Amino acid sequence: MNFLRRRLSDSSFMSNLPNGYMTDLQRPDPPAPPPPTVPASSPGTQERRPSQLAQQPQQAQSSSSSGGSSGFFSSFSSITNVVKQTAASAAGFVEQSAPSPSLSKKFKILLVIDEPQHEWAKVFRGKKVLGEYDIKVEQAEFSEVNLVAHSNGTCNVDMQVIRGGTKVVRSFRPDFVLVRQHAFSMAQNEDFRNLIIGLQYAGVPSVNTLDSIYNLCDKPWAFSQLINNQKRLGSDKFPLINQTFYPNYRDMITTPSFPVVVKIGHAHSGMGKVKVDNVSDFQDIASVVAITQTYCTTEPFVDAKYDIRVQKIGADYKAYMRTSISGNWKSNTGSAMLEQVAMTDKYKLWVDTCSAIFGGLDICAVKAICGKDGNDYITEVVGSSMQLIGDHQAEDRQLISEVVLAKMNQALTTRSSSASRSPARSPQSQKPTTVQPQQPQGSPSASPGKPKDLPPKPTPPAKPIPPVRRNSKPQLQPKPQSPTPPKALPKPQPLTQPQAPEPTLASDATHPAQVQSPAKSSQPSSNVQAQAQAKPPSPSQNPEPTPAEAPSQSLTNAFNAFSDSSFFRGVSGSGGDGQEEAKAETIRNLRKSFASLFSD
Repeated sequence: MNFLRRRLSDSSFMSNLPNGYMTDLQRPDPPAPPPPTVPASSPGTQERRPSQLAQQPQQAQSSSSSGGSSGFFSSFSSITNVVKQTAASAAGFVEQSAPSPSLSKKFKILLVIDEPQHEWAKVFRGKKVLGEYDIKVEQAEFSEVNLVAHSNGTCNVDMQVIRGGTKVVRSFRPDFVLVRQHAFSMAQNEDFRNLIIGLQYAGVPSVNTLDSIYNLCDKPWAFSQLINNQKRLGSDKFPLINQTFYPNYRDMITTPSFPVVVKIGHAHSGMGKVKVDNVSDFQDIASVVAITQTYCTTEPFVDAKYDIRVQKIGADYKAYMRTSISGNWKSNTGSAMLEQVAMTDKYKLWVDTCSAIFGGLDICAVKAICGKDGNDYITEVVGSSMQLIGDHQAEDRQLISEVVLAKMNQALTTRSSSASRSPARSPQSQKPTTVQPQQPQGSPSASPGKPKDLPPKPTPPAKPIPPVRRNSKPQLQPKPQSPTPPKALPKPQPLTQPQAPEPTLASDATHPAQVQSPAKSSQPSSNVQAQAQAKPPSPSQNPEPTPAEAPSQSLTNAFNAFSDSSFFRGVSGSGGDGQEEAKAETIRNLRKSFASLFSD
């Protein structure tokens, strides 16, 4: 409220307000309505009258308070609007408004380069792309457009247009472009080829193609394509006017046959064209060309009977004849009579031939002159920037919109199909992954630090299970005995002889890691094992052992257990070949001595 008091007390601010904005604050409260006159009625009505009179002051009080608050807020909103309009006018532009409610959320943006009097938004109203996207038209002239193009295919367009005396700024990314203006004109000092390059840089599709629009920015360049068509079809089917090209004024030395028409640079609507009747005038024109610093062309002057214009929009053909009334040698200058003529095969051949240049022109027109000698002379071809003439301009705009709609459907379909094909190419760009083979169940993985190229462990021979002795480590259990069932043996008697093999058993128990480590096994240990197995068989192999031989057999089996490969592998890591031979010989001697002791 303090801010409002300071602002309202400012004389400069009050003087800038329009008349009538502050009258709401000074307006007095509305008077209370007079009490209604109640006619005489029944007693029940008279009883209700005091209560109605009591409610009237309360309603008047509430209405006065609400009227005062509404007057204050209405005046406050009026002041706010004035401040906003003043700030917008001082800034000189208004930002883009929100899209109209009639436009759906799914739409494609069409940028139309044309003059503002041609309202293309009305032409494309109600049309859809791919059956589901609305078309949002953004229209501006070349001089009102700025853009930034990126190599990834995006193009940001900034458009500054004047609408109703107010500058409007819009920023968007066009999905398609319709070019209805000349991109280059020397007469008006307008060169917007940089914008065509930017749109082409971003790959924005358009009608006509940006390639053809850029190539048509120089008339001699386009005329060279017509020369090629004449060479291919012949001058009878494609009557092209004779023309001479001068890159600059220095080459304008040779004088043509007069009268001639000199066309300076690249211009439109008859600008830059001069009729020269003699050599002196030709030299004067050469000096003008020197100042312009550009090229020029010369054509023989044709006394025209009328001009011919054949246009093609998509698959629609029209031909017009224009006759000068004012008597000017330029039929497009002054008064002229325009009428539509029949479309002949000759005219259709002309426009079809010209529409094939520069990769194809969806919208084009061919200009020709019919001389009084009865001959036709093709002079020029125009692209999508051609002017619409005649009584069918509204129809021609609808035809152009159909061409644009077809090209937009084609461009968006191609874009969506390329986007759908991109995931199919993605696996090629991914790094190859290596699949590790699964190890079979039951096979332990190799321990780190152990060699991987060791020979497989030989299978030990079948040995009988020795009896478990006290004060000794349990031996490794070999495979079961051969299928021959042994006979029942008597329980062995306790031995009274000294336990000679105890040191050997103790030495075996003191090196458990050496017995279980397969990495320390070597070739000499296997040789010792083979030598140990080559000795006479143990008594356990006799078919029928006697009771006296039972203790000897048990003791011998115990020594046979020491001849297992696991034992020799365990002790192989502690010495060389001589030590292994000594140990084996000691075991054999002990075995013989014990066998001879119990055999007596």
